[in-house]
Amino acid sequence: MMYLIKAKPVVLSLMIALGLFAQAKTSKAQGLETLLVAGGCFWCVEADFEKVKGVREVVSGFAGGTVPNPTYKQVVRGGTGHYEAVEITYDPTVINTGQIYDLFFRSVDPTDSGGQFCDRGDTYRTAIFAADSDQKRAAEQSKANAQVALGQTVVTPILSAADFYPADSYHQDYYKQSDLILTRFGPKSKANAYKAYREACGRDARVKQLWGDAAPFAGS
Repeated sequence: MMYLIKAKPVVLSLMIALGLFAQAKTSKAQGLETLLVAGGCFWCVEADFEKVKGVREVVSGFAGGTVPNPTYKQVVRGGTGHYEAVEITYDPTVINTGQIYDLFFRSVDPTDSGGQFCDRGDTYRTAIFAADSDQKRAAEQSKANAQVALGQTVVTPILSAADFYPADSYHQDYYKQSDLILTRFGPKSKANAYKAYREACGRDARVKQLWGDAAPFAGS
């Protein structure tokens, strides 16, 4: 009985410590922010932004359409109005919203209104979906800066907040998956198929042509 009485303060201290730890984890998670952009093939945008310091997660999916929870086949078939998009979760104490938008503009061809690189059509257009007035201001400033830097009209629209629907697991982290798939060049891992697609599509070559040394991901 004496042992149980003596143990109570220890147990209580442990419970308090665990509670504080859980609270700290929750506070930390609540400190993260998200933003939503469309930059053509979502595999490529995901691969680019997962390299950025301060970015915690990038999820490929769809936004801006009229069909709830669309499938990949529905979107690429057309008629849903969705863009291929990514949701970027980041730590604003490491990288701010405007910096991410600056990187975004320099990772795409924002002068192209018909798609991106070899991927043509509405699904592959660029866009920023601003969730609130702060994101809208940051996006407008980044767009203005990009237009001055390029000396060309930037056609990427800044749209209102939109529902985001993650694509299925097949498309997440595609660029680093080792699963074998059949391509026109024979069996390849998804990672190697992705590299071949990205090069053939001319993404990095065009971004480098537009932005030169300011292109943060071209050739990486």
